Amino acid sequence: MTPQSTETRRAKAYPIIDTDVHHSLYSWEELQPYLDEPWRTSVVDPNSRPGGMGYRAWGGHRRRDSVPPAGGLPGSDPVFLKEQLIEETGVDIGILTGDIYALNVHPNVDYANNVIRAYNDWTIDKWLTPHPEFRGSIAVNSNDPQAAVAEIERLGSRPDMVMVIMGATSMSPYGQRFYHPIYEAAVAHGLPVGLHLANAGVGLAHAVSAVGYPSSFFEYHSGLPRIYQAQIISLVCEGVFEKFPDLKYIFIEGGICWLPHVMWRLDKNWKALRNETPWVKLRPSEYILRNCLFTTQPIEEPDDPADLLKMFEIVQAEHTVMYSSDYPHWDFDPLAPLSGLPDGLKRRILSDTAREVFRL
Repeated sequence: MTPQSTETRRAKAYPIIDTDVHHSLYSWEELQPYLDEPWRTSVVDPNSRPGGMGYRAWGGHRRRDSVPPAGGLPGSDPVFLKEQLIEETGVDIGILTGDIYALNVHPNVDYANNVIRAYNDWTIDKWLTPHPEFRGSIAVNSNDPQAAVAEIERLGSRPDMVMVIMGATSMSPYGQRFYHPIYEAAVAHGLPVGLHLANAGVGLAHAVSAVGYPSSFFEYHSGLPRIYQAQIISLVCEGVFEKFPDLKYIFIEGGICWLPHVMWRLDKNWKALRNETPWVKLRPSEYILRNCLFTTQPIEEPDDPADLLKMFEIVQAEHTVMYSSDYPHWDFDPLAPLSGLPDGLKRRILSDTAREVFRL
């Protein structure tokens, strides 16, 4: 890709905001200065992290050209990341999501809490303070709501922290009352809560499928939106959005076109079964369209682009969809898939909705 000129960038009518940028540690040793023992030693021990099951894309999880010139993991060099994402694709602000939230499936909550806290401090020191093009996400361990609330209270007033982020794989559905203190703290600080798919079938996590473990990454990856379907049904039916009407909930890196089916099915069943959930006072689709947002990557790309536009119309994408590249993952999406959208809708997705949600 050819870097954009300064003149071209200045000529843009609005800033482009990327809502899912995966910054990475160069190595786990980077976190050691932020940790006390025994976590300082155990964080560099591979046996301290949840094991994998081989669900990894052939050729690697990240773009091969995203390895920094000096080496290290893709996404671990802020300067090189800015060169590839900001200069080459024209993004103006990147929301850093990282991947440490995946420790919510770790069986040792004290290990997970301490490492996540260290990661947040490392993000502030290495990325946010020296590089104003980025905003951060407060990673929390959803498996320990008390610790999660403490972390939100510690960092929630920072203007460079614009979201609370949790792993989408959870011990119980996220609508249940166990998790409500996290939402209360996020709303108190005016922060949205983001979920990111991670570690399904790893550590304490349930399988990505309700019928067991798939055999291949192809099958695993194609089924990931089922996690978001289960979570959004729980959030609606447990009354989270009635209890917290100002809560914005962001479903990151899970696609979009599964959403109309879920809304239609919930609305249909609510008509007959709502006596079980009297706190669900609105049609479920109304809560979803009011409180939930979704990111574009990995956007569905049907043979007929008009089909995607119809899906966008159904989910009111001008208010519910935000652009994400998923840099530097293997299925990184530049701006090209959105090029055929109407100008007004494109501006909402690339800029305006994220500016409102993240208070930019």
